[in-house]
Amino acid sequence: MKLLLVEDDQTLARALLQALKAEDFVVEAAIDGKSALSLCRAMVPDIAILDLGLPDIDGVALLSKLRTVHRSLAILVLTARDGITDKVAALDAGADDYLIKPFETAELMARLRVLARRLGTADSAIIEVGPLKVNLSNHSVSCDDEPLALTRREYMLLKALVESAGRVLTKEVLEQRLYGWGEEVASNTIEVHISNLRKKLPEKFIRTIRGVGYTVGKDQV
Repeated sequence: MKLLLVEDDQTLARALLQALKAEDFVVEAAIDGKSALSLCRAMVPDIAILDLGLPDIDGVALLSKLRTVHRSLAILVLTARDGITDKVAALDAGADDYLIKPFETAELMARLRVLARRLGTADSAIIEVGPLKVNLSNHSVSCDDEPLALTRREYMLLKALVESAGRVLTKEVLEQRLYGWGEEVASNTIEVHISNLRKKLPEKFIRTIRGVGYTVGKDQV
């Protein structure tokens, strides 16, 4: 899951980057509206966290511009503006959620998980596909109630697949979910991760759709 963080307070931005990466988000950060728009076009994020008090562009105006650039982008406003007028303006401009500073990191992460589930097929914190259970809250995975030990990349890849259970994800889409914009990725990286995952999962749990990509589904296990 790729996330764009737009925050001009660099101390807060650094703390959020660390916390978000620990939650397995692939994050790029912008400190103003102009760079946010540029990054949005380049990395095509799934979710944006947007501060309204930016130095160059009004936050609500930027929100509308981001929505124009990327219509399916989920936007969470994170701001010190606590007035009802500001909140209504942001929601009317296309924000999906609104969180007021100061905030608890745990609440921010919970709200992001809700947005992430809306983008996928999952409707709860625990995704079940056949004998597999993926807990999005504590990043644990079990198969037939036996815990599985996965690397961070393996977990992120499996999470992307089960969140889109029944749909085919291309290699390019999976690379975008696992790696940041501009990060160099070897040509066979996804294949290596898929191969390693298959050794830990039931036979034929991950299906290869030749020439297209990979998929998982209840009818495959």
